[in-house]
Amino acid sequence: MLTMADRIRVMRITRGNMSERDLARKMGDTPQNLNNKMKRNDFKISELQKIADALDYELVVKFVDPNTGEEI
Repeated sequence: MLTMADRIRVMRITRGNMSERDLARKMGDTPQNLNNKMKRNDFKISELQKIADALDYELVVKFVDPNTGEEI
């Protein structure tokens, strides 16, 4: 299973191999701050929304019961 940081890397590649530095600037963050978040794989929903916007993706958040697979 891909981590969130892995998914962001895949999206960057899909969007013309955008560098982490360019993504950080496009989302109004510093390259160092984004790099630290990528290393920790630690993102707030608001940060994921900025990343999605910068890469022209839609962010979808949902809760799923792990036992049944049912979305709540």
